Amino acid sequence: MSDAAPPPPGPDAEMLLDRAASVIEAADALLIAAGAGIGVDSGLPDFRGSQGFWRAYPALARARIDFEAAASPELFRTDPTLAWGFYGHRLKLYRETVPHEGFAQLLAWAGAKPGGGFVNTSNVDGQFQKAGFEASQMCEVHGSIQRLQCSEACRSEYWPADEFLPVVDEESGRLLNAPPICPRCGALARPNILMFGDWQWVAGRTELQCLRRDQWLAQAGKIAIIEVGAGIHLPTIRSFTERLCRLGKAQAVRINPRQPEISPRLGVGLRMSGLAGLQALAARLGG
Repeated sequence: MSDAAPPPPGPDAEMLLDRAASVIEAADALLIAAGAGIGVDSGLPDFRGSQGFWRAYPALARARIDFEAAASPELFRTDPTLAWGFYGHRLKLYRETVPHEGFAQLLAWAGAKPGGGFVNTSNVDGQFQKAGFEASQMCEVHGSIQRLQCSEACRSEYWPADEFLPVVDEESGRLLNAPPICPRCGALARPNILMFGDWQWVAGRTELQCLRRDQWLAQAGKIAIIEVGAGIHLPTIRSFTERLCRLGKAQAVRINPRQPEISPRLGVGLRMSGLAGLQALAARLGG
């Protein structure tokens, strides 16, 4: 793969950027819709396809365990040290990662709008909070790795993961220290994340966040959605964006290097990485 910089935008791309900047400029409020792709410019993997996932986790590649099998409550039952090796590595990585400057740009744009801003994301990494977004501005639709819950869902509660400091052997992909346990029943604890085939996710925190999001949407006025890095394999974020636009509640700016397509009636698509797209928009909007 070449490390050469991408070519500068052509006339069509420049026109799309101008249209996108106009959408943002005309809005009363900003909804930031983010998938895994927004974190790539911060150095985070997006797990696109089995090969991309296995490059990030070679121990799981050797065991032929794909992302859906690794991100499953079943693995916590059958092989808890491997399950916590995967999630423990991610937790440590997310704690150490510094959000790229595009997050600060989004925060500034949202703060300048009379209706403010809100984040709707499928990411579980906590990067928006690190960048300065308030908890009251967040809807993490798949939960958060920064919270734990009982793997047996013995109670509808969750608690911070702050005290758990995972030590992971990268060669084997396994957790070396003691895993967290439920303070009520002593069962294994797991991340408070919606996994594949998951009937025991404690969803109360996300349900409250979604309620706040919907209340904000109802009073925000004219909304611009900046959607960054939301793919089609798990279309939760893209579908929500398009549903709002079809209802006439918003216009969208979709930034995606591989799948930027969107109906012109709903918004503008920019075939760019998240950071490059946000920087190009900032140049048009004066920072």
